[in-house]
Amino acid sequence: MAAAPTLAEVRNWPATVGVPEAARAIGVSKAHLYALVKRGEAPVSVLSFGARHRVVTASLVRLLEGA
Repeated sequence: MAAAPTLAEVRNWPATVGVPEAARAIGVSKAHLYALVKRGEAPVSVLSFGARHRVVTASLVRLLEGA
């Protein structure tokens, strides 16, 4: 498994990222984050387009800053 990105790296990401990238940044499995998204319990803002989900990077940064 690749190392988690630093906060500085996440700040340079595009406006949205996929669930696998966001999961790696917060240190959970992508399956776990997908399950949270499905239940509406994700700790980050998620944009859903049918079966596709994108995590809003700004919300990811806020979460990581509070950790």
